[in-house]
Amino acid sequence: MRVLVGWDNPIELETIESFLNIGDNTAAAFQTPAELEAAYRSSPWDVVLLSLSFPSADESYGLFQRLRQLHPDIPIVGAYFPGEIGRLAKFMLAGLQTHVLRDPAGEFIMLLTTVLEASYQAVQARRAQLLADKLREEVESVRQLQESIIPSSLPQLPGYRLIARYEPSQIQVLGDRPVVMAGGDYYDAFRLGDNSLVIMLGDAAGHGVKACMSIMTMHTLIGMIRSHTYGDTAEFVNEVNKRLCKSSIVAGDAGGFITLLYGSLNLENNELQWTSAGHPLPLLHDLETNEVKPMGTPDQAGLPLVVSDDWVYPLCRSQIPPRCRVLLYTDGLEEAFPNDNERHRQFGVTGIVNTLQTNRNQPLEKVLQALFDDSNKATNGAGRMDDTSVMLLERSEG
Repeated sequence: MRVLVGWDNPIELETIESFLNIGDNTAAAFQTPAELEAAYRSSPWDVVLLSLSFPSADESYGLFQRLRQLHPDIPIVGAYFPGEIGRLAKFMLAGLQTHVLRDPAGEFIMLLTTVLEASYQAVQARRAQLLADKLREEVESVRQLQESIIPSSLPQLPGYRLIARYEPSQIQVLGDRPVVMAGGDYYDAFRLGDNSLVIMLGDAAGHGVKACMSIMTMHTLIGMIRSHTYGDTAEFVNEVNKRLCKSSIVAGDAGGFITLLYGSLNLENNELQWTSAGHPLPLLHDLETNEVKPMGTPDQAGLPLVVSDDWVYPLCRSQIPPRCRVLLYTDGLEEAFPNDNERHRQFGVTGIVNTLQTNRNQPLEKVLQALFDDSNKATNGAGRMDDTSVMLLERSEG
């Protein structure tokens, strides 16, 4: 702690300097206002100890005001004589951090280090809180930007129901209050012509501004090219990957990849054509047999986007029989685990399958809620560390 001292009693000043220049603390003392102000301007200080009679009772308030004007964030501790409560109040109203009473025996000197350190730490805590509040505002702005691209409603089709839900990563501490972290999940669904429904789910690596900007870039790109004619979902994903690899926003940082599942449902033959770029495979739940199995094999998942611009993504085709559900999700759902780094205890695909089978006879809304509830329970109260998106598509009978 660096202490600047302005004092009116040379004898006391010598003792004060001896007490304050101990350990990691350093103190510089001055007996004239000009010297004090020059030192105040030229060097960084953590706290100022100022006699409220320095250089005199008439001049001290003006000096105090000049110091406050120069560096209002540096705390000033005032020392006053008994009977000067009225003068002390004037300083306190003008921003004096705290004060110490100068007793006739000089025993107050023994308390100075403690008082100064407490004043300095209080200011540091206030600065940290202000920074935390600012960061919280920034995080909230990024989170709102990311969530603004998630649709509030989804298209509904004859013979099918589609619902979805997004939850940001669970509460984390920033300062002394909780904050919901921004993430990089994204989903969308839209009609393409009269007989096709496009569904997609994306997940940018990490959290915060980088993940948000990556997913916003992909969302903008898909919006620009989705009306173009592509032979199949693989051709579309290949094109998205090539363009993203050229983007400085997404490709300019190591680890800035995105996983994507892009599907097109043909309403005439009930075939789901889909392509995965490093994304968890869809799960097909047969409500007649209660069997849940992945669509496709792990080798059909492909690489995440922005890893290789010449990677060729595979085209997959799956039939959706009557009374079946298709689950699409981001890895935040399966990777829910207790906050003890025991990742082998994560919710996993096994937990997802159990929840689907347990809620076989429940409506889609309750199944969706159960998936979020059960995965959250798997964290033992710690909350999911990654944002989570889930889409559920159900084909009715016939």
